[in-house]
Amino acid sequence: MRSGGDSGRDRALAYLRETVLSDPAVLGTFINEQALATEIGVSRTPVREALLMLAAEGLVQLVPNRGALVPTLPGREIAEMMQARGVIECWAATACLATDNAPVEEMNALLRMQRAISDVAEAKEFIELDSQFHALLVASADNSVLDRLYQSLRARHVLLGVAALERSSNRRAEVLAEHQAIVDALARKDPDEAEATILRHLNTTAAVLMQG
Repeated sequence: MRSGGDSGRDRALAYLRETVLSDPAVLGTFINEQALATEIGVSRTPVREALLMLAAEGLVQLVPNRGALVPTLPGREIAEMMQARGVIECWAATACLATDNAPVEEMNALLRMQRAISDVAEAKEFIELDSQFHALLVASADNSVLDRLYQSLRARHVLLGVAALERSSNRRAEVLAEHQAIVDALARKDPDEAEATILRHLNTTAAVLMQG
């Protein structure tokens, strides 16, 4: 059974990942521990424990006498993030197709949900579905180690996706088209095409984020 402290830490960790660190506006700012603890409904101790865990992952930097800084993302880190995703997702696509387990129907369902989001203000909801779309492909490859590794990238995935939508007014329509191309390649059981569409999708996102 978990202790109350673990429960508070887990709540703080989930809130930081899903709400705070997925917002491009927090980049380059310090996290207010007390305000965060009040908002979540826990003491500052579990918040600090969660921040220590996130610091170990490189998602925040602990600065003496200042607190937890959410670092900005240099171009190199953006490129490396996309490269890491590309390696995992391309492998997953090939593995799924080899076992005839590509989740085409499920990915199409998520794509329809993305298309149904007409409000341009709902960027985070759109990218949450984007994250689920890609994570579903990886999970279907049935490699628990790579799945956990991919899940650890989720906060950055959402943050970068939202930032890309904010950077380019055309990006939402492009994402929908790129996702459709990925699903179509999987439906045709073409691993080379699936890999090409995945890499094109990730490279386009990276280019949008690093332009200007």
